[in-house]
Amino acid sequence: MRFWLIFILLFFAVRYVLPIVLRLVLSGFVRKQMRNGGFGVPPQAQAGPTRAPGEIHVDYVPPVAPEADKPAGFKGGEYVDFEEVK
Repeated sequence: MRFWLIFILLFFAVRYVLPIVLRLVLSGFVRKQMRNGGFGVPPQAQAGPTRAPGEIHVDYVPPVAPEADKPAGFKGGEYVDFEEVK
């Protein structure tokens, strides 16, 4: 009997009291964050020069590896036969 009484009390606490407490705590946290400047929204991208429709702009081009790093006569990797297993 004692087990059921504790179980029912815990159930009602988790079902009805906990959501109210969490709502109060989280609303206080959100208010505090908004007073301190918000949640750190990233700045918007600055408007650059306008481009014609269809024009391509590349921000970064990776460096090209020199040809001296490749062995002479290298035409690719070794071929490995693939067999599908069902």
